[in-house]
Amino acid sequence: MGRFKIPQNSPTVNKTVRFPEDVVSAVEKEIVGKDCTFSAFVIAAVRAALEDLKEEQ
Repeated sequence: MGRFKIPQNSPTVNKTVRFPEDVVSAVEKEIVGKDCTFSAFVIAAVRAALEDLKEEQ
């Protein structure tokens, strides 16, 4: 499993997703002062999760 890295901004498509408040707070805390948006962080996290699932198969 690779290590998660906070991504830089990249082109995206808008989707509406609801998150628990504690998750939003934790992500926002991690990206403070970094060239990363909430969406970019979530995209990278989902990609990492998908890669982990792929490796498990």
